[in-house]
Amino acid sequence: MKSERKAGFGTLAIHAGQSPDPTTGAIMTPVYLTSTYVQEAPSKTKGYDYSRTHNPTRTALEQNLAALEGGKFGLGFASGMAAIHCVLNLLRAGDHVIAGNDLYGGTYRILQTVFAKFGVETTFVDLTVPGRLEAAFRDSTKLVLVETPTNPLLRCCDLTAIAKVCRQRKVLTLADNTFATPYLQNPLALGCDIVTHSTTKYLGGHSDVVGGVLITNDAELHKRLAHFQNSCGGTPGPMDCFLVLRGTKTLHIRMERHCQNAMQVAKWLEADTRVARVLYPWLPSHPNHALAKRQMRAGGGMVSVELKATVAQAKKVCSSFQVFSLAESLGGVESLVDHPATMTHASIPPAARRAAGLEDGLIRLSVGIEDADDLIADLDRAMRRLK
Repeated sequence: MKSERKAGFGTLAIHAGQSPDPTTGAIMTPVYLTSTYVQEAPSKTKGYDYSRTHNPTRTALEQNLAALEGGKFGLGFASGMAAIHCVLNLLRAGDHVIAGNDLYGGTYRILQTVFAKFGVETTFVDLTVPGRLEAAFRDSTKLVLVETPTNPLLRCCDLTAIAKVCRQRKVLTLADNTFATPYLQNPLALGCDIVTHSTTKYLGGHSDVVGGVLITNDAELHKRLAHFQNSCGGTPGPMDCFLVLRGTKTLHIRMERHCQNAMQVAKWLEADTRVARVLYPWLPSHPNHALAKRQMRAGGGMVSVELKATVAQAKKVCSSFQVFSLAESLGGVESLVDHPATMTHASIPPAARRAAGLEDGLIRLSVGIEDADDLIADLDRAMRRLK
């Protein structure tokens, strides 16, 4: 007997977890603005009792995102950091975490200023270098946290190799897939235990919502995470869930344009004499280019660039754009420019940033879906400040 054909990504993005409202036939998932639900008898419900625990709009989003990542279980959160916090709640005093040394400043901050005081120790290592992960393991290691591509140096880590080593040691792997999105990379299929996203970014895609998600295939792990999701209460409101669902419907189309534009911008920057180096996984000059080609479907929409400039000059460039907007965050349809050392990664001590390879003159571009020629002209205009 032939197995049923699996739906394609675009079909899942539009339909997974969603069906017309049975009462009215509404094609869009309703926004269930309710805190509680009437019960037929004590503890006899229709699947919902309180919206911190479950909400129908959130259920649709969780099922949709799980399907896009090829996972069985999804859990929605009020922010990407709330999702990571939920995973860290699996740990206890004396446990050890291994994390990449090039990662989002908020992740570094929660490990070092929140969980460290509870007795959870973290070792930050370059997970792109063979052998570094193995050397960092301890008997108390319980979790390996990896971003790929990393934020903001866009290094690519071998998820298959990392997951294999961790599985042999019975250590959990958490992969932050925010930069790549499920359209370009699927960490669960590569062996990771949990995948997380800041849905604020590409999944929402329109810079109008903040959220996060965890996805796993492990039923027991999902049960443990759901306990902390409910107990700590960092869950998204129904309107936030609706906005992310609106975003995922066009994720595949938007990512195609993000990738096309980013590639054009990266090539133009690499040929410019005012540029010291360009970091973009799909450029042959990228140190992890072969790996990126193997585990991703395209290079993504993020480009980082080091200018031949002083820090003061680099900051002037960041303030001189007309199409790019100087702002934190990423993944929206509009192009953004960020100076990590003073913005998104300011919580990481300067010495730690530089040791990881993040120089103060680096700028990070979230390349949007505008016309690429306009973006390149804007870059050229801003970079004239280097004179």
